Amino acid sequence: MRILITGGAGFLGSTLANALAQAGHEVLALDDLSTGDPARLNEQVLFHRGRIQDRPKLWTLLQGVQCVYHLAARVLVAESLLYPGEYNAVNVGGTVALLEAMRDVGVPRLILASSGAVYGEQMTQPIAEDAVPNPQSPYAVSKLAAEYYVHTIGALWGITTVALRIFNAYGPGQQLLPAHSPVVPRFLKQAQSGGSLVIFGSGRQTRDFVYVDDVVRALTAALKADNIARRTINVGSGTETSINELAQTILRLTHSHSNIIRRQGESGGVSRLQADISLARQLLHYTPKVTLEDGLQRMLTQDSRFQG
Repeated sequence: MRILITGGAGFLGSTLANALAQAGHEVLALDDLSTGDPARLNEQVLFHRGRIQDRPKLWTLLQGVQCVYHLAARVLVAESLLYPGEYNAVNVGGTVALLEAMRDVGVPRLILASSGAVYGEQMTQPIAEDAVPNPQSPYAVSKLAAEYYVHTIGALWGITTVALRIFNAYGPGQQLLPAHSPVVPRFLKQAQSGGSLVIFGSGRQTRDFVYVDDVVRALTAALKADNIARRTINVGSGTETSINELAQTILRLTHSHSNIIRRQGESGGVSRLQADISLARQLLHYTPKVTLEDGLQRMLTQDSRFQG
């Protein structure tokens, strides 16, 4: 099958692209390289640099494509508070541009990488897909809007669509930026370097950390799954872990004596976030295989940034 992955040189996109290429698919990757790196891709993946809003480029790349994985997005919650216009332009505008190009060329299937962030604060945990979204950042708003566009336009134009709400994905190669880095690589780097692990808020807030290979298994299962048209499906581990627990686990695995600093006056985000993955089990036959401790250990052994 000929497949296009937008955001295909990113952390998750490159892992997916390599897995699909190894399975024998013809894979094209589009990425603007704002955070991606084509060196992550194996030689079977055909890489193209470009912006998701570039419709002429999309027309060219979509020729003969049977499925698009749409992962191109700005993904940092804290950054979205500073640049909501950029997040809207890329995450919403880019999604609409892609859908228009798919309509023009006649591509029949789209799989959207959405986010568990769309749920925000929820009284009931774990969170099922029928919970009313409560987005609390421009990033979350943009991902929810992308979902609505994908499903609405897909229904109008005859495109089979599915949105996977991915919770806190982590793994080797995840972004480690000077500011706004995701918590797992940030803590690992701080622990390995002897720096302090900085926790915003009390640290009792929980997240559902899901290893990148498990996410890729769900994404690849959606390629041929039946009865998922216009469905929205959670992808997580189904387990909640507090930020305090994450920090202590990382200190133990790295044998680090780093201090933990809690910035009580700064928001740590929503208080709880845990995925109900019953629908993914039912429709995608999805079962997460990598525990948090095993996933962290893989990062320590496979990612050169955390070896020292």
